[in-house]
Amino acid sequence: MIWLSVGALLALVACLPHTATQHQGAKQSQVSEVSAHERQRRMVGGLLARSVPWHVMVYLGEGVFDGGFAGGALISDSWVLTAGRNLFIQRSRDATRGKEPLIPKIYMRITHRAHADASTEAAVDKVFLHPGFQNTSDWDNDLALIRLKSPVTFSESVMPVPLPERGDDLEETPGTLGLVAGWGWGRDFIQSDILKFLKLPVVSRQQCQSGYQGKSGKPVVDDNMFCTGPGEDEANVCFWDAGGALAVLNPEQNRVYAAGILSFDKSCAVEKYAVYTKISPYLPWIHEVMRGDEDYASQRSSALARMFSRRF
Repeated sequence: MIWLSVGALLALVACLPHTATQHQGAKQSQVSEVSAHERQRRMVGGLLARSVPWHVMVYLGEGVFDGGFAGGALISDSWVLTAGRNLFIQRSRDATRGKEPLIPKIYMRITHRAHADASTEAAVDKVFLHPGFQNTSDWDNDLALIRLKSPVTFSESVMPVPLPERGDDLEETPGTLGLVAGWGWGRDFIQSDILKFLKLPVVSRQQCQSGYQGKSGKPVVDDNMFCTGPGEDEANVCFWDAGGALAVLNPEQNRVYAAGILSFDKSCAVEKYAVYTKISPYLPWIHEVMRGDEDYASQRSSALARMFSRRF
């Protein structure tokens, strides 16, 4: 992850300005809080994260050929939301077609990769890939839900990030700042051993579309997606950061929510824009799966059709 990271996540989120103009005024005071030691450990303009309580590690293996590991967001005491691509070793549409997603390991309350062990593991019960995953490209409907075997206990180091509610649409406003975390590749394309997070500005969909239009292997940014640009010193997300939630602050309610799940994480130091699956269009599917009634959808439709067909 080519990351801009900060110390206490909750404190920073609570202070997040919601436009790029406000961000410029706050930049100097935030930089002054960075210790000289932390500056030396920057990857590209970043600081080390101390705690990101909703961020989890979604683990398939250590290396690329084992599937590696990426991010996910705890959204309740028993559910994690991540990118669907994180559940496959080979992640292109051609490679995943017809294959079942893998069952990952989930690690919580860790800021160092070395802490991913039995003491921080949350056992997985089942995974649910979005039914439209990769319908037309590598990036569309890039979501998966992971159900844990047992509910986790919330604390300062483990807490869920809320899903969007009615009126939560800051990801549609260019200049909105959000935070996203991960262990992705850094400046030298080496996997980070320490969790970090970035403060990134939302850019317009049109700007993002024009940046990737006609480029092979890049997402076609549709209405179910949004993008962020690079942060300070051109810091950006990179390989294996996918699955992390972009958390934003709604200033009217002083409420943090997850606006999107990072999907296209290959911006690194080459491309400008990171692409996210916007969560709000997928809330019906998310709630249906979490309620546990997705198996009854067809039965409900049939029952209602029978009732409508009856004559009085």
